[in-house]
Amino acid sequence: MMGLTSASRSLLLAGAVFGAFTLSAAAQQPAAPPAAPAAQPLPPGSPLIGRPDGEAASKLAPVAPPPIPAQADKLPLAKLKVPTGFNIEVYASGMANARSLAQSDKGTVFVGSRLVDKVYAITNKDGKRAVKVIASGLYRPNGVAFKDGTLYIAELSKVSKIDKIDDVLDSPPKPTVIYDKLPKDEAHGWKFIGIGPDNKLYVPVGQPGNNVLHDADHGQIRRINLDGSGAEVYAVGVRNTVGFDWNPETKQLYFTDNARDWLSETVPEDELNRVTKAGEDFGAPFCYQGNIIDQELGWGKDCKNYTAPVGLMGPHTAALGMRFYTGSMFPKPYKNAIFVARHGSWNKSQKQGGDVVLVKLNKDGSVKSMEPFLTGFLEDNKYVGRPVDVMQLKDGSLLVSDDWNGAVYRITYGKQKVAAQ
Repeated sequence: MMGLTSASRSLLLAGAVFGAFTLSAAAQQPAAPPAAPAAQPLPPGSPLIGRPDGEAASKLAPVAPPPIPAQADKLPLAKLKVPTGFNIEVYASGMANARSLAQSDKGTVFVGSRLVDKVYAITNKDGKRAVKVIASGLYRPNGVAFKDGTLYIAELSKVSKIDKIDDVLDSPPKPTVIYDKLPKDEAHGWKFIGIGPDNKLYVPVGQPGNNVLHDADHGQIRRINLDGSGAEVYAVGVRNTVGFDWNPETKQLYFTDNARDWLSETVPEDELNRVTKAGEDFGAPFCYQGNIIDQELGWGKDCKNYTAPVGLMGPHTAALGMRFYTGSMFPKPYKNAIFVARHGSWNKSQKQGGDVVLVKLNKDGSVKSMEPFLTGFLEDNKYVGRPVDVMQLKDGSLLVSDDWNGAVYRITYGKQKVAAQ
């Protein structure tokens, strides 16, 4: 018993000494760094969903515009370049986030916005232009269209109108809602609208995220009667169109469409599409640029089952507003060609776009060529302006909106003293 007790005491003493040594050693070690806070989940529809891991991709994110419009003397007019024989001037400025354009029968130019709550009117009386706010308190009033004295305004989830707008510019009434059956998703929720040769109002509904399976209410172009009735789906498989127009010869609808992000920096390219019949499917989110099956959602799909684009507009260039040129001021080769405003990329290490390009068509309506027309918005991989929409004035000159600077430019052709009349 005595032997066992001594042994037990020896073991206890050794354990105590070892424990004390361990505690002392532990006390001398540097404290473990606190655990990093868990990353917060991205909100639904965030453009950063799906961004690849890696240093290069982590630096790419949407480019926030300046919070206020640029002062007139700070506009980048001297940096903007047009082809020989053309002239560019500031048409109007001081309009925060100037976006989509429409013109009344009397020449008033209406300008929508996306990040502010206002719709503007640019009046031109006796050669003097003035900017008025004709609607405020709206939510993403990006889209504007005009027909028979009425201004139509598209917000995130509804379309409104102001009748006899030219007669009430100094004291406009609150817009009257004519259609409110649009989804409220923020992602690709801003609308470009236009009125077709059939006197129907065309309204797009983008995909509610970068690359998602959408339901029957998204990824499409709808058309409605001008009183808001008779809504129908006109085209599907549309990821996000923010510009369209009708071919003056064939009356077919052409539209730009922004392709998905985060597949790579070089594909897929944005698209120029043509609708030849109601109900056509343009592929998104299963097929992009007519020949790329989506790596996430395209399993079991075949691009041949969808309508291919008539032209490609460059990878992530954000091709937005587009209009056929039908005027007589510009040289003959411009007749019935398409001007397309490319807002410019954000998810490319080397930015691309930030310009207006001229797209010429073949006799069959496919794209023959694409060439630069207005450049200079992108300098040293940074934006000094970002074109959004284009619109032909009644005299044949061309307007270009710039939401970065809150301005609209006018492009003319010929001697300056003649073109300015």
